[in-house]
Amino acid sequence: MSEYSEDIVNPGHGSSPAAWTSVTIILIAFVIGAVFFVGGIPTGVLVAAIIAAVGVIVGIVMAKMGYGVHGPKFTPKPRH
Repeated sequence: MSEYSEDIVNPGHGSSPAAWTSVTIILIAFVIGAVFFVGGIPTGVLVAAIIAAVGVIVGIVMAKMGYGVHGPKFTPKPRH
């Protein structure tokens, strides 16, 4: 027997709707920010940074709504 709890051994790896939504928004924001950075448009980079921050907030809110790894509205798919 292991002295570690199941939550430590298998943390869920973030495969939840909250995590995927948050990461997708942040990834899109970074791509937009990179394009504006290369184009020399600092206002666009600032807007992209704000979108990235919104992505973090969306992930936190969705996790609190139950769509996180251990949330009641999320059922993980069985791994083969």
